[in-house]
Amino acid sequence: FRAQPADANHPDPRVRAYVADTLALAGRAGLPAPKIYIIDNPQPNAFATGRDPAHAAVAATSGLLGLLSREEIRGVMAHELAHVKNRDTLTMTVTATIAGAIAMLANFAFFLSPRDQNGNSNPIAGLLIMLLAPLAASLVQMAISRAREYEADRIGAEIGGEPEALASALG
Repeated sequence: FRAQPADANHPDPRVRAYVADTLALAGRAGLPAPKIYIIDNPQPNAFATGRDPAHAAVAATSGLLGLLSREEIRGVMAHELAHVKNRDTLTMTVTATIAGAIAMLANFAFFLSPRDQNGNSNPIAGLLIMLLAPLAASLVQMAISRAREYEADRIGAEIGGEPEALASALG
């Protein structure tokens, strides 16, 4: 994404406000100061990453900073900091790893499917396992992701103190 570090000395007042507000929100959330980045991209978006709060980074695109009001940007960044606080990057990494392992095991099941006393396997059962297990794992992964987003909305509204601003930014 070619993210550039953002700091309080940036020439753009919107970026300076974004940095100051993000640091203030992190303090409100009881989090260490994250690394703060800006991505030169017209698409409005924001991200949070890091295995734990001490190694967190947040980023916003120039499109987001140009499109939303300062209050809405605070709401969005509070949402991203909620992901940091909840360690959602770690949670989703573990979830994706488990989903991948289930898919791999399903492929093994196709080739190592049980055989009857004559040594014949049931190819239909193997195919069903090979198709349905990864589908089920993906559905669980998507459900967990959606639940993490709703929780980040809730906690982000608490961190930011302005739930209407977050709702306005999302709407």
